[in-house]
Amino acid sequence: MTFQQLHLMPQLLRAVEQEGYLRPTPIQQRAIPPALRGRDLLGCAQTGTGKTAAFALPILQRLSEEKDPRGKRRIRALILTPTRELALQIHENIVSYGRELPLHSAVIFGGVSQNPQTEELARGVDVLVATPGRLLDLMNQGFIRLDSVGIFVLDEADRMLDMGFIHDVRRVIATLPERRQTMLFSATMPQEIAQLAASMLHNPERIAVAPPATTVELIEQAVYLTDKAKKRNLLVWLLQNRPIDSALVFTRTKHGADRVCKVLNGAKIPAQAIHGDKSQGARQRALSSFKEGKIRVLVATDIAARGIDIDALSHVINFELPNEPETYVHRIGRTGRAGAQGVALSLCDFDELTYLKAIEALTRQKIPVVEENPFPMERFEPVPKQPRPPRPPRTGAVPEQKAADAGTQRQQAASCRNDEGSPAKKSPRRRRRN
Repeated sequence: MTFQQLHLMPQLLRAVEQEGYLRPTPIQQRAIPPALRGRDLLGCAQTGTGKTAAFALPILQRLSEEKDPRGKRRIRALILTPTRELALQIHENIVSYGRELPLHSAVIFGGVSQNPQTEELARGVDVLVATPGRLLDLMNQGFIRLDSVGIFVLDEADRMLDMGFIHDVRRVIATLPERRQTMLFSATMPQEIAQLAASMLHNPERIAVAPPATTVELIEQAVYLTDKAKKRNLLVWLLQNRPIDSALVFTRTKHGADRVCKVLNGAKIPAQAIHGDKSQGARQRALSSFKEGKIRVLVATDIAARGIDIDALSHVINFELPNEPETYVHRIGRTGRAGAQGVALSLCDFDELTYLKAIEALTRQKIPVVEENPFPMERFEPVPKQPRPPRPPRTGAVPEQKAADAGTQRQQAASCRNDEGSPAKKSPRRRRRN
C-alpha cells in the first residue's frame, strides 16, 4: 500500500515524501482511513510504529477541509501527551507535515516560563499539543478554552497511568465537548486504561498492529548476567569493544543517571544525562547533541526518555532492568524504528532476575544470555540489607554538659537577686543630652 491509496491530500503527500516515508506502516494503513472519516480510534501499538503520523495526518487534513465557523482561530484539535519531550516531538512532526497548510499549531508544557506559550496562544491556535499539568494550569488562569475542540487525541495512555496523570486526564476530558472525535493510543492496555477507553470512546475502530506488550520483531535482544558492582565496568567495556554507534542507556534514578554519565566521561566516552532535575534547555541541548552525533551516549530515566525519537539509534542498553515489565517494552521501542535494525542489551544482576522473568513472561519470548562476558555474575544470593547506622549526635554540647550549663545559669540568676530574694533592679539609664 502507498500513501496515495490512503486518500491523503497532495500537500500531505508531498510532506511525507520530503520526510522520507516510503510506504505507510501497519498502524498508519489501518488508522488513517477511519480517522479521515471521523471515527473514534482505540489503537494498541508499540512505540516506534509510526502512530504519530497515524493521527497527525488525518487531523491536519480534516482541519484543512473545514473552516472554523467562528472565523477566529480556536483550538480545534487537542493532543494530550505525558512528557514535554514527547510533546515537542509531536509538535515538530505536525509542523513538518503541515508545512504547506494554512494551520497554526502550538505546544505547551511545564518546567519553563508560561509567558511565551500564552503569547502563542493569544495569536490563535488550530492544533494544541500539551502535557496535562500545564494545560490545566493555563485553563484555570483563563488562557485556554476547549469548547471548540472537535478532535481529541490521548497519546501514550498507559504512561499517563504510570506517571499518575490519569486524574488530570479525566479532568481535561470533562471540559471537552461531548460531540467530538477521540483517538486513544497506548503501547499496553492495562485494565484501568481499558475502562477509560470505554468511557470516552464511541463505537471505536479497534486497531492492534501487534499483540499487546510484545516487542518489535526487528529488535535483537540480549542480556548480560553480572553483579551490581560490576555494571559500570561492563558498560564501559561494551561501549569500547562492541560496534555501538549510538546508545540510549536507561537507569532507574536521576542520581544513577548522573553517576553513569560521570563514569563514561571518565573513560573518554562522550555522554550526557537527561532527567527531571535537568532544566528544559539542558535536556534539549543534550538531545540535540545526541541527534547530531556530538555525543555517543545519552543516559536517561524512563520519564525523561518519553518522546525521544531518533531513527538512527542503534542500541538501547538497560543499565538497570525496570521493575515493571511494560516499561521494558517502552524502553527498547526507542530503537528499531522505521523498519531499521535495532539492538537492546540488558545488564542484569541477581536481584533483578525476577524482573527478567517477568519481562520474558510479558513479551512471551526468551531473551538470550550472552556467554562472552568479562564481568560475569559471581554472587548468587540476595545481598542482605545493611542496618541503618545510628544518627550522629547533634552538634553542640552533650546532655551532661547541657545539664551542667543549666545549673550554672540558675546560679548566675540567683546571684542577680538582692538579699530579700527579689530580682536585682537595673540601674536607670542616664538620659543623653542633646
